[in-house]
Amino acid sequence: MISRHISSFDDIKCLVDSFYEKVRTDSLLRGIFQEVIQEQWPEHLQKMYRFWQTVLLNEHSYTGSPFAPHARLPIGKKHFSRWLQLFTETVDEHFIGDKAEEAKWRAQKMAQMFYRKIQYFQNHGQRLIL
Repeated sequence: MISRHISSFDDIKCLVDSFYEKVRTDSLLRGIFQEVIQEQWPEHLQKMYRFWQTVLLNEHSYTGSPFAPHARLPIGKKHFSRWLQLFTETVDEHFIGDKAEEAKWRAQKMAQMFYRKIQYFQNHGQRLIL
């Protein structure tokens, strides 16, 4: 394992590809991702490269609403906990420095926000306007 700083698009690709390799083999998460993404993994990965490039490198290549695709998924706290665990492991295996810490912090905040929003809509039966 080589630890380096997150400073380029190639670093973002390494992070995203390594993380989703774990997701695709994880007993808890793989079924959910596979059901939604199916054969569109290349498109999904491209979108994730742009998302993290925008978030971590301040290179604005992502457009869209990251919550909308997740709003109706049958997921709960254990799914978000596992997602965050895999993401953190991936960052720690490959990267060091401020951007690595920022990536983990942003992933944690995103998981918390998405979980709360999904819980709210699941518990209140609210119709989502996306």
